[in-house]
Amino acid sequence: MGSQDELQEPILQSRSQPAAVLHNEVNSRLEKVLNDTELPYLKRILLASAIELKLLFPLAGPAVFVYMINNLMSLSTRIFAGHLGNLELAAASLGNNGIQLFAYGLMLGMGSAVETLCGQAYGARKYEMLGTYLQRATVVLTVTGIPLTVIYLLSKPILLLLGESKAVASAAAVFVYGLIPQIFAYAVNFPIQKFLQAQSIVNPSAIISAATLVVHLLLSWLAVYKLGLGLIGCSLVLSLSWFIIVIAQFVYILKSDKCKYTWNGFTLQAFSGIWEFVKLSSASAVMLCLETWYYQILILIAGLLKDPEIALDSLSVCMGITGLLFMVSVGFNAAASVRVSNELGGGNPKSAAFSVVVVTLVSFIIAVIEAVVVLCLRNVISYAFTEGETVAKAVSELSPLLAVALLLNGIQPVLSGVAVGCGWQAFVAYVNVGCYYLVGIPVGCVLGFKFDFGAKGIWSGMIGGTVMQTIILLWVTFRTDWIKEVEKAKMRLDKWDDDKQTLQND
Repeated sequence: MGSQDELQEPILQSRSQPAAVLHNEVNSRLEKVLNDTELPYLKRILLASAIELKLLFPLAGPAVFVYMINNLMSLSTRIFAGHLGNLELAAASLGNNGIQLFAYGLMLGMGSAVETLCGQAYGARKYEMLGTYLQRATVVLTVTGIPLTVIYLLSKPILLLLGESKAVASAAAVFVYGLIPQIFAYAVNFPIQKFLQAQSIVNPSAIISAATLVVHLLLSWLAVYKLGLGLIGCSLVLSLSWFIIVIAQFVYILKSDKCKYTWNGFTLQAFSGIWEFVKLSSASAVMLCLETWYYQILILIAGLLKDPEIALDSLSVCMGITGLLFMVSVGFNAAASVRVSNELGGGNPKSAAFSVVVVTLVSFIIAVIEAVVVLCLRNVISYAFTEGETVAKAVSELSPLLAVALLLNGIQPVLSGVAVGCGWQAFVAYVNVGCYYLVGIPVGCVLGFKFDFGAKGIWSGMIGGTVMQTIILLWVTFRTDWIKEVEKAKMRLDKWDDDKQTLQND
């Protein structure tokens, strides 16, 4: 076994890098422990697990908190809109779940390409690449925001075309117009968020999000109750709150010593290699959007059942519970992506594989606990959302399926995070199309309508598609040659070096 000094090979000889060197030292220790055949097998696994868990929880915990805060901001906006009247509540819900959620999924998906690139670059200690990737992603996402703006401006005719009433479509369009600035806040926020996560910097984002939520609630109260700005006021405040988050995070990047090696100022290199980044980010967006739309389609199909009110109410309760607990899975998704990409970039194949096992097991254990709690509370859990006994009975009948969905959420999002860390987004997009849209939805419709199983049948079919997807991802992950994944990461980083050299020569 080598000395401790052999684990530290500084890239930038002219400056000390305490935070980054410590990060890579821990990662190197993990790889070293996993390769140490002199240690007994059980002791080796326990020691490696301790190292991995120390890296995992500080990543996953704040990430869960950030995603929950972001959801609460959107939810609070709908609540304020609801106090204006039923029409305003319907308009805000429709604008948020119909138009805005599409943009959110698209931008978040495209931004996840930064997780792959920045995570691998950070693991390889090519720190200045992270700032370039951040700027390149911001350019691509900002350009993407232009056609999204057109969609927002055309939201009224789009909603009318989908069969919404003129009153609701008109009010929803007003709400959506106020969310146009939010598109461009997304374009900067998601790359910044992934840029920081790749460096295991997550606490500042959590603190900024929490503080912004307080400001958001205050400004929303002023806009609705004091200034009487109505729906447009609610949505403009939400857009402003997202810009507050963006500005605060960017100021942190400029001022923090933790980012002084990964942010070296603005550079023209951000405009090179755009097409390669577009291909990766597009695959990321498709991967995420296909998952998001899958569950939206579930609600739309349920509205076509014989007794749509009970079906929609019971599914809405179950989806509300799933959505809240899904934030835990999203946090582990982010942690898995960071851990795997860092290890691949650092040339640590065994550490990458071990990280996958640990994060999946931890996430699954938490999901089991969630499922058990839901089953224990199956007869009363709906009363947190509604007082109707009929809905409570319907939710109780759906609770076993809800428990299964929670168990799957303990595995599938983590595997999607692994895919992002490895750069498999295009492959997962194809898997999602096959499992969700060629199997899940058709089977759900047959069970729900042909065999008259109602909401239970539709959800059973959809869960079947998710089970198939999870099995495929488990099999692919299990069969992965991690040494080859390390080589692919190196090739990706070497290509960046070539593009950089070409630009400098020009």
